[in-house]
Amino acid sequence: MGHPIALVLEYYLVSYRRTWRASAFSSFVLPLLTVLGFGLGVGEFVDRRVDGVPYLDFLMPGLVASTALQVAVGDASWPVMGNFQWFKMYYAQVASPLRVGDIVGGHQVFIQFRVLLSSAAFLLVAALFGTLRSPWAVAMLAIVVLIGLAAGAPTMAFAAAVEQDSFLILLLRFVIIPMSLFSGVFFPVESLAVGLRAVAYVLPLWHGVELCRLAALGSPTAWPVVAHVGYLGLWAVAGLGLSMLAFRRRLVR
Repeated sequence: MGHPIALVLEYYLVSYRRTWRASAFSSFVLPLLTVLGFGLGVGEFVDRRVDGVPYLDFLMPGLVASTALQVAVGDASWPVMGNFQWFKMYYAQVASPLRVGDIVGGHQVFIQFRVLLSSAAFLLVAALFGTLRSPWAVAMLAIVVLIGLAAGAPTMAFAAAVEQDSFLILLLRFVIIPMSLFSGVFFPVESLAVGLRAVAYVLPLWHGVELCRLAALGSPTAWPVVAHVGYLGLWAVAGLGLSMLAFRRRLVR
């Protein structure tokens, strides 16, 4: 690996070699338990068909999108703060010939690698339960990376800008959890009140859920595909730009 971003990625991959077994186990067991708990458990108490498909089939693409968002946020929050506050890894990296863009880019590539692995495990569980109804389901591997960037890049910028991890807890409680609940993962957004429905349309996760359902089920989306992709792309580009500014403010004196 000769490119600076690839060198930063190599550092994270070498570190990941010591922990991948535990994360790989949880990446497979968590989707399995989620499917059993929500899909087969809760599904027994709701209408068996939602938007014309069984509840488990409706639920699975939303869970894949939500998993991508949560993994991206998790890896872009406390680890980023830790590299500034506790381990000082970013300061060591910037003292080398690496530039701020290399540091941000390399860490983001690793985050999306983690998103891809976790989402692939969820897709494997989905396939085992027979919930993927379209040959385009493989496109979800690209969609989850876009979701990961749309969520992970702004989170990285936020984690680099704050000084206390209590702000990250607030982000989790008042942004990520509500977003996971009101973005159409567990029930159609159309069942919400008009005001809440408008809020859901602003959330990036809803757009990712719509794209995942299109790929997995072939169901139509509320917006054109290019609009969903473009909206997630705007979040990703804005987040990367803000990350560069936040990192440069702290690392370049």
